[in-house]
Amino acid sequence: PLIQPLASVQPVFAVRLFQTSPKVLDESLEQAAKFIGAGCATVGVAGSGAGIGTVFGSLVEGYARNPSLKTQLFSYCVLGFALSEAMGLFCLMIAFMISFRSIDKQVDNLLTGFKSDLFCN
Repeated sequence: PLIQPLASVQPVFAVRLFQTSPKVLDESLEQAAKFIGAGCATVGVAGSGAGIGTVFGSLVEGYARNPSLKTQLFSYCVLGFALSEAMGLFCLMIAFMISFRSIDKQVDNLLTGFKSDLFCN
């Protein structure tokens, strides 16, 4: 017959399993670790900003206490600024290195080159 009774209709359940290969999981874990590591390395930039603020705050305080030491205080201020800024830039550089480099690929390339040198000669 063209019309079937409701009792004979079998329910259809669509089951969709979430399957990932170990390689996909490794890549996702590596990406997450990169983001966490880069975020931790970026925290040093905030410390650099605080250090620069402290240096120039101390410069203003030193000027207020003894204006005759203006040139000597300014030279110390520039030195403190440079060291603090350098530390911030080092932190930022490490964050970028973590973000844009894959250690596994570098090690694989290094080992592949070593194996080819070892077995071809």
